[in-house]
Amino acid sequence: MNCFSGAPLSAECTESILQTLAEGLVLIDITGTVMYCNRAFETMTGRTRDQIVGSRCCSMLEDMQCDPPPGCDLFSAGEIVNYECTLMQVSGSKLTVVKNARVMYDDSGKPLGAVETFTDISALRSTEEMLRKTSKSENRHPGQGRLVGTSHPMRELYDLIELAAASNATILITGETGTGKELVADAIHAASGRKNGSFVKINCAAIPETLLESELFGHSRGAFTGAVRDKPGRFEYADGGTLFLDEVGELPAIIQVKLLRFLQERQFERIGENHTRQSDVRLIAATNRDLRQLVSAGDFREDLFYRLKVFPISLSPLRDRKEDIGPLVDHFIDKFNLSTGKHITGLTRDAAITLMDYCWPGNVRELENAVEHAFVTCREDKIDLFDLPVEIRRVEMRKGICSTEESPPVAAMQSSPGIMPRKITDDEFLEILAGFDNNQTEVARRLGIDRTTVWRRLRQIRKKSGEPDSI
Repeated sequence: MNCFSGAPLSAECTESILQTLAEGLVLIDITGTVMYCNRAFETMTGRTRDQIVGSRCCSMLEDMQCDPPPGCDLFSAGEIVNYECTLMQVSGSKLTVVKNARVMYDDSGKPLGAVETFTDISALRSTEEMLRKTSKSENRHPGQGRLVGTSHPMRELYDLIELAAASNATILITGETGTGKELVADAIHAASGRKNGSFVKINCAAIPETLLESELFGHSRGAFTGAVRDKPGRFEYADGGTLFLDEVGELPAIIQVKLLRFLQERQFERIGENHTRQSDVRLIAATNRDLRQLVSAGDFREDLFYRLKVFPISLSPLRDRKEDIGPLVDHFIDKFNLSTGKHITGLTRDAAITLMDYCWPGNVRELENAVEHAFVTCREDKIDLFDLPVEIRRVEMRKGICSTEESPPVAAMQSSPGIMPRKITDDEFLEILAGFDNNQTEVARRLGIDRTTVWRRLRQIRKKSGEPDSI
């Protein structure tokens, strides 16, 4: 068979040419039924020709409808040009393609069918997404590191990180639990001239007092029972780098004295030896406690406090920068999609509203845990309200719910789902119900309890007041 002899093309030559095309090719009749496909289209869909022929073309496309003429867009317009759509593979995967199609007519202008071609552009879209993420990363603030957020408090924080990184001053990071103090310390180290040195961290509250001194400063052989060899401490491991002391407010008095000496003289001694050592360490401390109050109570040395707070950085709680919740949720969804293999795309409206209503006492760490919890329960492509932890669904129903003032009555409703708390008074309960126009379903949904629990409580109130039982 010679298709290039100059003679009219035979059916065999035509078939050979169609099978050689890199684009997927499909012939459909006027009902949209596939009459022919080439090998490239089989590869794109993961189906055999026998599985494809006889099916509706649009049934394999996620975002196109299979309306027969005259409702079909192709046959009404005569052609489709460069239409980006999603081809569903038999494995369940999705392939981004560009579709071109044109209707074929007989001599009288009557449509006979159509020719459609599909070009795989999934690699192009993947590259564009990679470039978008790279560009987004490159446009991040120099002090941002792994921190996420664009609110005013976060922009100020990035500036402080950049300033801190340019110096060797001791840093004191304060903020509520879960605000990201360790991430800030890591960002300072990574942007500093010590970034090639070690970033050594220790949680002062997680190690018993009897071991903490050895962990920090090291010990010599025979210094105490079980000290069978010399052991360097974290100050030596961090030489040339950064030492991060988390929960520094928990340091016992004896270690406060040793830490103060190091900050003053840059010298220390291992337990059990008289040899003075030096270490070129940049110290970053963090605490969620009020060190001034600890100083006033006599639990923390005042001179150490001032030595630590040479350059203080205070982290805002999440409730004061709720505009960062959206970017944080997107970040955590990307993270857990990668680790779980799921393809969750975002939040439903109810879930988003609930996350914004909640006050986040555990801050960013609690938000991350909530998203991870939702990944366990979510079976759709979006996280819904009831995929969230129950304590988050019990949002307060009054304005000012994140203030430090006394919590509203509904805050007392902290029981398990299906059990109405007894701490709340009848008047308070009726006030809450009135706030939602007596909508029992909405009250139950917002509190994360069963609707029948709301119904029973209201029935009890009416029975005590002598009202007729009409609910």
